[in-house]
Amino acid sequence: MSSQFDVCIRGDGVVGRALALLLAQSRLRVALVSRSVSPDAQEPEHTDVRAYALNAASRQMLLALRAWPDAAGATPVRQMQVYGDDGGRVEFDAPPLPRSAAESQADALAWIVDVAPLQRLLLEAVRFQPQIETVSEPASAALTVVCEGRRGIGREGLDVAWTISPYPQDAIAARLESTLPHCGVARQWFSGGDVLALLPMGGDDGHALALVWSLATERARQRLALTDEAFCAELQSLCGQQTGALRLSSERVGWPLALCQAGRWVGPGWALAGDAAHTVHPLAGQGLNLGLADAACLAKVLGEREYWRTPGDEKLLRRYERARKADTAAIAAVTDGLQGLFAQPGHVWQMLRNRGMNSFARSGPIKTWLTRRAAGL
Repeated sequence: MSSQFDVCIRGDGVVGRALALLLAQSRLRVALVSRSVSPDAQEPEHTDVRAYALNAASRQMLLALRAWPDAAGATPVRQMQVYGDDGGRVEFDAPPLPRSAAESQADALAWIVDVAPLQRLLLEAVRFQPQIETVSEPASAALTVVCEGRRGIGREGLDVAWTISPYPQDAIAARLESTLPHCGVARQWFSGGDVLALLPMGGDDGHALALVWSLATERARQRLALTDEAFCAELQSLCGQQTGALRLSSERVGWPLALCQAGRWVGPGWALAGDAAHTVHPLAGQGLNLGLADAACLAKVLGEREYWRTPGDEKLLRRYERARKADTAAIAAVTDGLQGLFAQPGHVWQMLRNRGMNSFARSGPIKTWLTRRAAGL
């Protein structure tokens, strides 16, 4: 392949690989800066215990790219149960699909996807796409897209303001096994600012759960220091017996949480996507959905550009920035607001938020609209 590229993508995670494949469909020549440039190199063994919650829009994109995992690697969420800290409760059921979409989408709120099979399928798709060349260093191109994550070095030198608003929380992720099948039900508990989510994995009848637990930083460190048995006992005290008896099936990992936003997403010859442009609180599970939506939007803008514009044309790239900034800002505001609401101490706040949850549960069309939006429909 020629050494001249239309687009160079820095970052070969899920967003970077998906973007490369989408751009290749528009016959753009793509350089993907990859950790494994040998055609025979194997995908590194993943120890990532996190799982992705993907909506219908993300699923449709990955299906079209032939990178959607099988039933064991992508578990549909049929129902979401959310519990407040004083009797508040909301249940979300999978929304009915329009007839035109019923054949192509499963009846689910979301899908909980394992990291390893998704990465492996994307890597295989990249290797079979002749428009994509994997390189070990950034290559010269009309457009460079940075999607290395929030800690990547690709933003350096771009004169981009990077605003970080740390939460007083760390997240803990792990894998669990339950004595009861999950039946496709995801559960989430809000308690004094902490947010615990248990997400179904391993297929419809599986017993595996992905844990995402956002805790005050000091409490998170204390939980990480517990023995496996003591850690599971803490979990059990919060979620009771609804999930059955729990045991850890992986290591536990923790990381600090922050709301981050790039001041600019584009400039002459460059663009940001995914976590390099924005990060949100994980309580709504929208992080990767936002990144994949960035990739879809940017690929569409580039694919539909006027013939006389180059991929790095700043005015062209601003179409992408305008389209995506509003959506990510809305999700960031919702997640930040929810986190702040449940972190407020005092009985009055506790009463108000739990009454609000119960009122929302009875809200009918509003609840249906929000459910469909969150599901990507």
